[in-house]
Parts: sequence; C-alpha cells; structure tokens
Amino acid sequence: MEKKTPLYDKHVALGGKMVEFGGFLMPVQYKAGVVAEHMVVREKVGLFDVSHMGELRLSGPDAEKNIQWICTTDISKMVVGQIKYSMFCNENGGIVDDLVICKLADDDFMLVVNAGNRAKDGAWVFSHLNGDVTYVDQGDLWGELALQGPLAGKVAEKLVKKEDLPDLYYYFTNPVDVNVGNRTIQCLISQTGYTGEFGYEFYCKAEDACDLWDALLAAGEEFGILPCGLGARDTLRLEASMPLYGHEMTDEISPKEAGLFVRLKGKDYLGRDAIIARGTPKIKRVGFKVVGRGIPREHTDLYTMGGEKIGWISSGTHCPYLGGAVAMGYIPVEMAEPGTHFNADVRGRMVEVEVVELPFYKIEHNVAK
Repeated sequence: MEKKTPLYDKHVALGGKMVEFGGFLMPVQYKAGVVAEHMVVREKVGLFDVSHMGELRLSGPDAEKNIQWICTTDISKMVVGQIKYSMFCNENGGIVDDLVICKLADDDFMLVVNAGNRAKDGAWVFSHLNGDVTYVDQGDLWGELALQGPLAGKVAEKLVKKEDLPDLYYYFTNPVDVNVGNRTIQCLISQTGYTGEFGYEFYCKAEDACDLWDALLAAGEEFGILPCGLGARDTLRLEASMPLYGHEMTDEISPKEAGLFVRLKGKDYLGRDAIIARGTPKIKRVGFKVVGRGIPREHTDLYTMGGEKIGWISSGTHCPYLGGAVAMGYIPVEMAEPGTHFNADVRGRMVEVEVVELPFYKIEHNVAK
C-alpha cells in the first residue's frame, strides 16, 4: 500500500493529480499544469512537498568514520552546518544511490536519500556499519518542503529573520524559528534544491508540515507562488542537467561514467578500488539538443547517422524555459564531441539529436570560498 506524506490532504484540496512515486502518493501536477509550475520556479517562486525523501541519522563517536567508508565524499573537513553531495557505491563501483550529507554536530549526521531507495539504502547502510555508531531511519519523523525560485528569499524572510537563513549554497541553519501564523515552529533550513534554481529546503517535524505549507503559500501569494508537483520537479532538474537515480545513475554505472566527481586518492571508501580497476571510462553521460521533431525519452536507443547502435537516452523531455526538447544519455567517449549528430529511435521513428555541453541551464550560487 502506498504511503502518504503529511501533506496528502493539502494536495487533494488544491486539485493535485496524485500518482504513486517512490512508494508514496504524490502530486504530479496541480491545476496550473507542469509548464506553469516549471516557469514559476524559473521566474518567481514555487513550493514542493518533498517529505517523501528519506532521512537516515548516524550518530556517535564512530559516525564520521562509518560515513567516510560508505560514502564517496571526504567529510573529514566538514564543519557543522555544512552539506555535501555524495554517493554510495557498491563493491563493483556502481552507484547504489546519491545523497546529501548534513553535519549536525561533530558526532551527528543526517543522510538524505531518494524516496524510492529509502528501504534499500537503509538496509545497505546498516549492513556496513561497525564500531560505536547509532543508526536510525527518521524518514517518518520529518516533513520537508522545497521553496524554489529567484524570489524564494523574499518569501522566506516573511516567516524567518533574514540573519537566520543560510547565506551560502549547501549550508544550513538549525534550529530556526519559523512563524507559521498563530505559532512558531522550529526548522532546519538549507540552501539546497533539485531544480537548478536558488532556494531553500525546510525540514520540520511531520506534524508541523501542514502549517508550514500554508504559511509559505500565504507568504508567497504576493509574489505569484504556485504549488508544484513531480512533473515540474523532473523537467526542472533535467533542464539543470541534474542526474536522477534509475536514469543517469544505476548499480552498474560508475560515478566517473556519469561525470560525477569522486576522489580516488587520499581516502578509501567502499567501491573505490573497483572504480579504479575499471580504468578510463568507455562511455560518458552527455547532453543532447533535439534537432528533429519528437522527444526521446528514457531507454530510447541511439544510433549513428549510418545506423550503428551506440548508446541510449537516460532522460528526455521538453523544457519550457529553454523552449525546446533536450535529453541526457550515454554514448562512447570517442563520439561525445559537442556538435556530433545521432538518431534516437522514438517508437520506430528516427529523431535527430545533437551533442551539446552540459548543463543546459545554470545559475551562479553563492558558494563558500
């Protein structure tokens, strides 16, 4: 049976079209539609329910040591309040999942993992722990809302003191008092998101999620805020060239093939030796601009103009802000030169695509020096 986030009734009341995703019933879109929701995030501000994400808590004297072993990223120099993007890799060098690591204290970390992989990731993490470390799956305890768009700061500042908001990308403040009308709740607020846009993610107690949702929508009304669903979340992340597990990342694809940074010297971690043993990648994740008519979706086969099958599309869609169809996929490294043309087999019809540089869309974030 599908689970519901704390905001399920809110989505239904707003006309959300509910679908199953990652084991949860989630809104794929609201009445305004995917295009409007996509554009409001690029130009104004949108609000997403991302409470389906998983939060795995590791604490204790050996928490850092364990994370160093199971995650690809070096966290030895992380400071409290910092976030790092990372991956779990298996013994063959493939990607188990990608995640973000939040350092809550010197001996306390929160790993935020993909909803569909929460049970798998939890079992995988637990099976590799050793020493004095406590593991708790806290996914059901949290509500998580993503406020995304260039006007996200103006909305947030109506509920939170400006000095309490994180001013650097991939950092968080905690705990933060948030005014939700007739009361104050406490949140962890991070400057992160999965849209390629400026924004914040609010982590609150599950029982506070509805009040926070209502307060953010009310605060954003003057700025044209819209509730946004999974459809816009996917088109936005693809437009920003952000990889998605099960598409650009799998248990077989290595981080280097996916074009994701992994440290191969100075730190040992599970899967590192296998990544090294694979040698120089033979395939590469690349971006495509659709030249012909049609949209190549995931699992679409790619062919040379001469008819030789050479790769596949991992994600593809029409991106409203860019005004055209784009895709990501995997082809041999020697064929990945920008400007090279291929054909994508879209339901038996060849659609021409051109290799282009990634990302398709990017803004400059305020990052730590």
